[in-house]
Amino acid sequence: MALEPMLKAAQDRGMKLRTRLVAGFFALVCFGGLVARLWYIQITDHDFYAGRASGQQLRDTVVPAPRGDIVDTNGVPLAVNATCWTIRASPREMADEDVEPASRALAPLVGMEYEELYGILSQRSSNDALLLRRADRETADAVRETCAENGWEGILLLEDTKRWYPEGDFAASLLGFTNVDNAGMAGLELEYDQQLTGTSGRVLSAKNAWGYDMPTDYDTYIAPVQGNTLQLTIDVNVQHYLENYLSYAVKAYNVSQRAVGIVMEVDTGRVLAIATKPDYDPNEPRVLADEEARALVDSLSGEERSAALQLAQQTQWRNKAVSDLYEPGSVFKLITCAAALDTGAVSPSSTFYCGKAYKVAGIPFHCANHKSHGAQTVAQALANSCNQSFIQIGQRLGVQDFCDYFEAFGLQGATGIDLPAEPKKSEYYTAGRMGPVELASCAFGQSSKITPIQMITAVCAVVNGGNLMQPYVVEKITDASGNVVSTTGPTVRRQVIRPETSALMCEMMEGVVDGGSGKNAYVAGYRVGGKTGTSQKLDSEDEEARIASFVGIAPADDPKIAVLIALDEPHTFANGGGALAAPVAAQVIEETLRYYGVQPQYTPEEQQRLENQVPAVTELPAEAAAAKLQEAGFAARVVGEGDTVRAQYPAAGQTLPRGSTVLLYTEENAVRQVTTVPSAAGQTLDEATETLHAAGLNIKAEGAAEMEGAVAVAQSSPAGEQLPQGSLVTVTFYDYTVPADEDVKMD
Repeated sequence: MALEPMLKAAQDRGMKLRTRLVAGFFALVCFGGLVARLWYIQITDHDFYAGRASGQQLRDTVVPAPRGDIVDTNGVPLAVNATCWTIRASPREMADEDVEPASRALAPLVGMEYEELYGILSQRSSNDALLLRRADRETADAVRETCAENGWEGILLLEDTKRWYPEGDFAASLLGFTNVDNAGMAGLELEYDQQLTGTSGRVLSAKNAWGYDMPTDYDTYIAPVQGNTLQLTIDVNVQHYLENYLSYAVKAYNVSQRAVGIVMEVDTGRVLAIATKPDYDPNEPRVLADEEARALVDSLSGEERSAALQLAQQTQWRNKAVSDLYEPGSVFKLITCAAALDTGAVSPSSTFYCGKAYKVAGIPFHCANHKSHGAQTVAQALANSCNQSFIQIGQRLGVQDFCDYFEAFGLQGATGIDLPAEPKKSEYYTAGRMGPVELASCAFGQSSKITPIQMITAVCAVVNGGNLMQPYVVEKITDASGNVVSTTGPTVRRQVIRPETSALMCEMMEGVVDGGSGKNAYVAGYRVGGKTGTSQKLDSEDEEARIASFVGIAPADDPKIAVLIALDEPHTFANGGGALAAPVAAQVIEETLRYYGVQPQYTPEEQQRLENQVPAVTELPAEAAAAKLQEAGFAARVVGEGDTVRAQYPAAGQTLPRGSTVLLYTEENAVRQVTTVPSAAGQTLDEATETLHAAGLNIKAEGAAEMEGAVAVAQSSPAGEQLPQGSLVTVTFYDYTVPADEDVKMD
């Protein structure tokens, strides 16, 4: 009996041991699983859970970096940043009772309908919603004040930047524009987008268990870094000259397909100005600047309107100077001439004959208006823009040499200018595809299509001693601290022609302006050379479509600048480059040379028409007053019976051309004599001078007044206006009978 208790006790001990072992085993399994899970969470999958924790504990707000500025060569800002605000909402932070009144008050401020904003703020689990981007200061202040007055939480105003172009529609096709995300979409903004884009900053804000922001003591701020600044070769003064005169030409001559202008330093390839007109305001790039285009788009609806709007926008954004191929016309004769002289295929003394027509493979070619120039030298053929002579020059040059020089002048492929959308290839005949007829038409500028930037770059090589330069518009890039990141300087791509050939071409180009088709590019006091062009648009449905162009260089004896003007489809009294484009180039050349301090050198004839300030002669005896005026180069006319000058007109300090007349009034309170302005339209300089002097008026001559055949085409005061005698009337003279050197290849 005593054994049973002992057995029972042993059984109890065994059961307890097994229980302990099982419990220990399960505890070990659970602990091991927990350790394994903790290892997995903390070590293996640490990044995932750390990210989830940060998302619950922190609000990460991006602080956009401002783009780098774009400035001209003198540091004048062209593209900068303006402060704006992004308005966002955190609906979960707004009290339920505030949703409805906040929606009503804020909807008109952020440009939303009440229902739309109410729907956003009613999403109570939402932590972030965009309400408005690029809000101006007035809007941001109004939202901030409204929320503060009512104690509403959950509306966030984040300071941001947007692109601002201080000059408006100035250099627009060059600068381009940005989208709402501040990314470059066109022009330099697109080409240099990576350089201009800065490094965004961040604000890390701690959140409590309910998802609300904790005090700012828990914020971490990482400042954004502004993008790099571009300093251009562009000079705003030269750019203004170019755009002003180009815009005037577009309106005056009704240029339907826009106009192009480029000013380049011939020795360096630096682009001083480049424009396409009309263009647009990059502050509002999607608004059509052309009123006719806008009216046409507005007259449409649906998909048709959308397609027309997109096409019109793409057209106004397009930089024709770099992106569009065109027929250069007779301007290209400079290339043919330079190549033929450089190879020795022709010499300055070579002669050619221009008759009624010149046949090539049975096809007759003629000059503009079927004019026959007779026997001519190379210089005369260039001055007269003679198609027939240049066909003969091209034949002497030969297909292979013609194509070799076409390539050497950089006319087959892109120039590599640092602007977007430049075509990789031109349209041209290779030597294997060029027959006698193709060579004939190419020699005087038809049948090939190149870009304006290619044309002016090649012309610079013609006149700068023969070096083909790399054109460029950005000369320096600096970071936000002002450190220089990179610089660009003149780069010679190759030597194309000999310096002797280049000097001869400069001399011949001056002859084009002095007495040839480019006489309207004459600028008093400066030696200007150039070449006119009037090309037929062979791929246009309009058989009358023409491009009037002119390229000018100055000073002709030591060229510093080249100017190219191309008017695409002018609709006016003429369509020739000599009549329409040459005067524009002359105005740009004169303004630019004066700006750069190039002193004019006047001929004796020009000296007589120089301006001077009218001296003060009141209270002087009449005879002494007249003598003082004569010393200054003016004539005097005494009005009245007194001995002393009581008043004078024009007044002292006014600038007048020498030879002008100043009226001297010798009686107190004398009534100033008036006259009726006569019309000088169609008169030569001498005739207009006589007409205005007879009416008691002075004349200031502008344009090609000194050139043979030039007549008055405009005057500052219209005929019939009443002016005081002695007033100055500015009269513009051009020769609009200059042959259009129309490059039509066959009868």
